[in-house]
Amino acid sequence: MKNHKINFIFTICFIFCIAPSINSQTIFKEVFKEFPRQEKNLRKWDAPVVADLDKDGYPDLLINDHGFGIQVQWNNKGKFAKPFDIIMGDLHGLSVGDFDNDGHLEVIMSRGGGSGSNARNSKIYKVKGRKFIPMADFKDPLALMRGRTVKFVDLDNDGDLDLLNFAFPDGAKKGASENYIYENNGAGELILHGTIPASRVNGQKVLNTDINNDNIIDMIVYGYGNVIVYKGNGDLTFTDITKKVFPYDIDEVTGIAEIDYDNDGDMDLFFTRGQEFKKGETFYNKETKDLGFFSKRGVLELDDFVSGEILELENFQSQWPNNDTYFIGEASYDYTFDGETHSGKDISLNMSDALGFPDNPDYKAKKGWYIGYVGNQKWRISGFLWAPVTGVIHNVKNYKESAHPKAKNDILLENKGSKFIDVTKKANVFSEGHNMAVTVADYDNNGYKDLLVVRRGKLVYENESILYLNNGKSSFKAQEGHNIITKDLGGIGMAVESIDYNKDGKVDVVIGDERAKWHLFKNGLTNNNKSLTVEVKNSKKGNINPLGALVTIKYCGTTQIQRVGTSASQYSLNHNTFVHFGLGNCSKTIKVKVTYSNGEVIEKSVKSTAKTITIGK
Repeated sequence: MKNHKINFIFTICFIFCIAPSINSQTIFKEVFKEFPRQEKNLRKWDAPVVADLDKDGYPDLLINDHGFGIQVQWNNKGKFAKPFDIIMGDLHGLSVGDFDNDGHLEVIMSRGGGSGSNARNSKIYKVKGRKFIPMADFKDPLALMRGRTVKFVDLDNDGDLDLLNFAFPDGAKKGASENYIYENNGAGELILHGTIPASRVNGQKVLNTDINNDNIIDMIVYGYGNVIVYKGNGDLTFTDITKKVFPYDIDEVTGIAEIDYDNDGDMDLFFTRGQEFKKGETFYNKETKDLGFFSKRGVLELDDFVSGEILELENFQSQWPNNDTYFIGEASYDYTFDGETHSGKDISLNMSDALGFPDNPDYKAKKGWYIGYVGNQKWRISGFLWAPVTGVIHNVKNYKESAHPKAKNDILLENKGSKFIDVTKKANVFSEGHNMAVTVADYDNNGYKDLLVVRRGKLVYENESILYLNNGKSSFKAQEGHNIITKDLGGIGMAVESIDYNKDGKVDVVIGDERAKWHLFKNGLTNNNKSLTVEVKNSKKGNINPLGALVTIKYCGTTQIQRVGTSASQYSLNHNTFVHFGLGNCSKTIKVKVTYSNGEVIEKSVKSTAKTITIGK
């Protein structure tokens, strides 16, 4: 009888004590019918860009498959259409905004420069309905460059959108800065105003934020060497104040997000850190018998490996000119592919068709992949490949993988007004694991912003992101079992963005792994927390574009802030005018304040039962 009583008490405790915590977990589910996609493994460039391009009340997506093209996925009331090509070729950063104030959004696309051999300027399209109309160059065209970063930002607080237009440095410029700042002349043209100091290698990644709450946009530049903080002076010039505001030098940064994690009214900073793969790195999954590798800039030589009579290769990728150059067996005959060869290639080779290996491959004369069966169930892969290459080999009996560089930890810096302090361990977001990207949203609607961190991954394993849920006590807890996992073998974690695509008040996630596919994860939150989405339109008085406007809400003794278009994209910028706030269980009136970039303010009060409101015209 005593045992029955204990079991009864345990059951009651489980139902009422444990079950509610399970129900309140933030669990995601990957969806496919609502997110048709290309079933090809393609290279990526930065996070998807969110914007209601056709102004139908639902946020659309611009996705960038690097070297392939830019596509739009129109959002049809919570269901995305198939990707539609806008422009093909080598594209990098994207930004959206109505810079000429004609009521139509423009999309600027930064074009690559062919490693310096084909410098081009950024391309601008005007969006009318669901048509992208190419715009002519300005009287003084945007600079020719190896384009990287483009961001529409009001840098002088006059209410119109200026432009950051940064390039990968061209050796022919002999160190001259190509980090250009363009001023909006108010007549539909962007005029070169000046530059910030030159960056090196890929150091053109930018976060725009306001570190000192003066309503002037500041700039944090990263990607090579130490992070640099530039304070905006309000006149399109900037001052380096890094040493004054940071507690120490910060390097190996892959992404930065602004987040008011403690709801104290200023923007804190979260940094993901990690390294890209090093030449010759290999990964071996003992359970699945999969071998993954990375190489670039020269000779690739894998140790001979046992794989049997059939060699199965998945998602082999290399860029032009070696994307389709495969030499098989001792005779080094060409392997012919059907169809396009830009995406990852899956190959199955019978040993009978790949016998032997050339004694002395002439890599200089015949650059590319060399694959051959060398006997005793063993295979050999080598070659000369200039651009980064990756691949996965199945059914490898055993392999000693290479050593791997140790990762530096991610960092959370709390804003203390005149400087930042490190609260990484205190806030429980310390992670060492070569993390590559981050996005911010209140996924559980408790009224505090959460963090979703994308790991680089290890090519032959599923890649599970890190979801940090904010407990409202200046600390986070890593959510287990959230199900934000990408499973594309050979993929590398890279691109992530938050979006409430179906406007159900729960924020969803889009992930695009480098050399893999795009994924949409739907938020299946089951708790009873409320949320409010503030749609910000042009201001009523000055007709000011909402991009960059600061939205403040006050409710039940709590204050939250969020900037329209904010994103941790490295090279791009959103134009997401649907600003989402979790409210917890608050049942009192909510005061909403929108401060536009020129200082114009609109205020409105709404009931806690409201799920969406519109501010502006």
